[in-house]
Amino acid sequence: MFLKVIEWAETSPDAVVWKYPIGKNTIERGSSLTVREGQAAVFCDKGHMADVFGPGMYKLDTDTLPVLTRLLSWKYAFEKPFKSEIYFISTRQFTGLKWGTATPVIVRDADYGAVRLRAYGTYSFRVTDPYVFMKELSGARSSFVTQDITDHLRSLIVTMLSDALGESGVPALDLSANLVEVGDSVKNSLDKRLASIGVQLGDFRFESVSLPPELEKALDENARLNMMRGNIDVYTQMAQADAMKEAAKNAGGGVGSMMGAGLGMGMGMHMANAFGTQPKKEARGGGAFCPACGAAVSPNAKFCPECGKSLLRACPACGAALSANAKFCPECGQKL
Repeated sequence: MFLKVIEWAETSPDAVVWKYPIGKNTIERGSSLTVREGQAAVFCDKGHMADVFGPGMYKLDTDTLPVLTRLLSWKYAFEKPFKSEIYFISTRQFTGLKWGTATPVIVRDADYGAVRLRAYGTYSFRVTDPYVFMKELSGARSSFVTQDITDHLRSLIVTMLSDALGESGVPALDLSANLVEVGDSVKNSLDKRLASIGVQLGDFRFESVSLPPELEKALDENARLNMMRGNIDVYTQMAQADAMKEAAKNAGGGVGSMMGAGLGMGMGMHMANAFGTQPKKEARGGGAFCPACGAAVSPNAKFCPECGKSLLRACPACGAALSANAKFCPECGQKL
């Protein structure tokens, strides 16, 4: 039986290559070949790939099958009906494919040294050279689906990802803000490798890059400590207030209350020392205190007994000595 119309009506969204079922049929001169948009057709004879057809409608004869004519040793024209293997290749975009790192990728980071990163995202691809794709990847298989190539693509992606992250020099903490640039670098490197099998990436995207759990925990703790350093006075007051409340619940007064208040003060001082700050010492009995070290001093003292700092007031205009309660300088009349 002669084949009159040869075509492929795609029914599977994942089919990349489909072998036309010739069976016992033969192809005669004038048979029609229809190749739809997003398709290509390849004729093979005895394992040798011959003519490749892009989208269009063709009448099969000597002019449209020059390579096959030579392989079949037709010296002048189509001599007789023949049988040939016909493969249709989908050249459209295959989108929404997932990639991810099965194991962490180790990169060297300027801040944290060797860091293990995990990443995942999406990509798309299309066959750009049906002849090379059939020769290098599909071969004589009767069908070829996306699953047959995605494992190979994922392994290439992870390899290129390690190189791209290492060459980018982007710190691990800044990767989330630079995923587009890193993704473009990975795609450019992949395109060079995939051209050798007749494939090209149409899109490559990161959805997430994650740090090791222990590093994430350390970063969270560091952020918490930074917040406390910026508000140490508030935390000190809160600690003192909480300690006093607890003390009031217990002994009700006297020694218990004094111990609770002392505990609150001790906690506040401990927190202040831990973050490199120290609250000012209050003067005993409501007296004055040294402006330099905070030590309590007697009201009539001229020098601090702790640090030796002069406690005498002086006029900022003329330098004359001033009494403790003076509002104007007795020498030059400067308002204080």
